[in-house]
Amino acid sequence: MAGKSRRRTIAVSASAAVVVLLGVAAYVAIDHGRGTAEAAAPPPAVTTVAVAKTDLSNTRTFTGTLGFGTPEPLKGAGAGVVTQLPDIGTVAQRGKPLYSVNGVDVPVFFGDTPLFRKLDNPDLTGPDVATVADNLARLGYSVGARAKDLQKAKFTFADALKKWEKKAGLPDTGTLDVGQVVVLPGEARVNSVTAQLGDPAAGPLLTTTPTTKVVVAPVDAAEVGSVKTGMAVMMVRPDGKEIPAKVSSVSTAVTGGDASGGDPTQGPPKINVTVVPVNASDVADLDSASVQVEVATETHAGVLAVPLGALVALREGGYAVQLQGGKLVPVKTGMFARDQVEISGPGITEGLRVVTTS
Repeated sequence: MAGKSRRRTIAVSASAAVVVLLGVAAYVAIDHGRGTAEAAAPPPAVTTVAVAKTDLSNTRTFTGTLGFGTPEPLKGAGAGVVTQLPDIGTVAQRGKPLYSVNGVDVPVFFGDTPLFRKLDNPDLTGPDVATVADNLARLGYSVGARAKDLQKAKFTFADALKKWEKKAGLPDTGTLDVGQVVVLPGEARVNSVTAQLGDPAAGPLLTTTPTTKVVVAPVDAAEVGSVKTGMAVMMVRPDGKEIPAKVSSVSTAVTGGDASGGDPTQGPPKINVTVVPVNASDVADLDSASVQVEVATETHAGVLAVPLGALVALREGGYAVQLQGGKLVPVKTGMFARDQVEISGPGITEGLRVVTTS
């Protein structure tokens, strides 16, 4: 009885040993298979980018309002009362009437000097005479030789003036008095009408703006020194689209703020910067909108650059870029602009592919 029990124990133990051995063998086989599978897996792919030659710029961004610009008041002159006024949106054009006084049209001339006296004497000279002569010439009338010095311009074109007056439906006297024409710097759009019919002609009549849409951006007076008339800028529409533009003017008038800094609630004083799109069609679908104006404060042209994610910080200090094979190449960094950085150094050439973060 005891012998049978002993044989049964040995048999069970042998069976258990076989199970353990099989388990170990299976584990070794599985583990070996996993190791083989992991060893056979390809290394993870890396993202590379080519070193590019480009222009980098640091910019400052200002918020402005797109519209027709700052309205300028227009005053009439001379005797009489206003008998006709233009509609808002009317564009003042050379030689065309803008409003009427005592039932007579008052046409538009372009120039820098308005009439300040009656032109009725061939001995009269000056810039007001030059203004009339220039407009008649541009309207196709012969005014004879003109002096280069505006102060010496002579009123010797009464016949040409009379012909124009007749064609324009004005009294063809060959003379021109204050208030018979209105002189503007150039084409303008009527922004608002401030006078009423029957008001004196010599008073505020309306306001005008440029005919093209512009952006007026109030810039901190301390920062406006970096903005110059004529400089190229970038305008960012409300939909995020970037369009080229340029600075058309920088005001000399300071508005708002507390120049002494004693009242922080007022903020710094501002100076208006006016920006115009290079192509008016880029903003033709916008009547009025808040836009961003990006002004380049510093530019590095034709430099080698990579995304910021391509820089590798070195333990000993400085930076490097990593080649696809893993080699690190030390670089010298220059301008940082948005997500790009200027780099240089031995072996750094245009088109070199370096590892970057995805």
